[in-house]
Amino acid sequence: MKLFPVYSLFPVNIVKGQGQKVWDDKGQEYLDLYGGHAVISIGHAHPHYVEAVSRQVATLGFYSNSVINRLQEQFAEHLGRVCGYEDYSFFMINSGAEANENALKLASFHTGRSRVLSLRKAFHGRTSLAVEVTDNPRIIAPINACGHVTYLPWGDLEAAKAELAKGDVAALIIEGIQGVGGIQVPTDEYMHGLREACTANGTVMVLDEIQSGYGRSGKFFAHQYNGIKPDLITVAKGIANGLPCGGLLISPMFQPVIGQLGTTFGGNHLACAAANAVLDVIESEHLVENAATVGAYLLEQLRQIPGPKEVRGRGLMIGMEFSEPIKEIRQRLLFEEHIFTGVSGTNVIRLLPPLCITRQDADRFLESYSKVLKGNK
Repeated sequence: MKLFPVYSLFPVNIVKGQGQKVWDDKGQEYLDLYGGHAVISIGHAHPHYVEAVSRQVATLGFYSNSVINRLQEQFAEHLGRVCGYEDYSFFMINSGAEANENALKLASFHTGRSRVLSLRKAFHGRTSLAVEVTDNPRIIAPINACGHVTYLPWGDLEAAKAELAKGDVAALIIEGIQGVGGIQVPTDEYMHGLREACTANGTVMVLDEIQSGYGRSGKFFAHQYNGIKPDLITVAKGIANGLPCGGLLISPMFQPVIGQLGTTFGGNHLACAAANAVLDVIESEHLVENAATVGAYLLEQLRQIPGPKEVRGRGLMIGMEFSEPIKEIRQRLLFEEHIFTGVSGTNVIRLLPPLCITRQDADRFLESYSKVLKGNK
């Protein structure tokens, strides 16, 4: 049997990681400014994380959600304290798509409505409801195209208000910062307007913080820059530093119904141990503050380098948009400078490094990036 080819792969076999660096099977070192697609939050193979996961898997890796799991309770309490949402409840699942899936389902149960508002260029996952609110017809199969979703232009508050005023919208879902859509940062006015319009029309506001959350933006959640509180917040990616884990923060307005939501693997003991270790490191090593500081430096320096038509982002979620495709730039960064970066579409280079990167790492990237751009003219 062979693998079903669903990915376009670089011919690089990564076999080892440490901090913000990875190595291939030939011993070549790379600076990881993509973090395995924003999943590696505290760095590869962090000693505290390795010890916590190893100890847990040697004790109890899994038991079902039919019994008490104190690790889940510890994690929910820890997360609430760190992120500032101690009055919310938490539901643990396995992935970002599953988090969004359950958020939309919960919103529909709560409102009795079935219509959802999403944004142009949004990406929320590949499962049934999550893919339907993802603005990419290439990955929406006919079975998923159920007509539940209206896509709104990014930043157009009046268009959103007009749809919400119809009174039939269960949820509006928006990313704290659009990732796949090109690192689009919402304004305070836009986010406050959406929050007010959702409240006025009985619509649940869902903040997808799967990529933009967990300290990446320089605050724990990107929407905290805007000073709003959503009704539901979805998290995944960096939550467990590589072990499958996701979650849903649920405001007190929702009343739990036993059996309405559920999961087999979500919140298992091993994932909880990993997630608790991640929060320990984020706090003890001040990684949210580091993301803010190093990210601000990177943004300032990148905006001084000629080439891209715009540099956008917050913290360590950065996009450099070019007027032409950036495939060659990204390949040269990888194969000549040995630096991993990501993309959004065809024209945006996306940086999503581990939150532990240093000013020296930033300088190494800036030097290599400038060199590649000069050689690419």
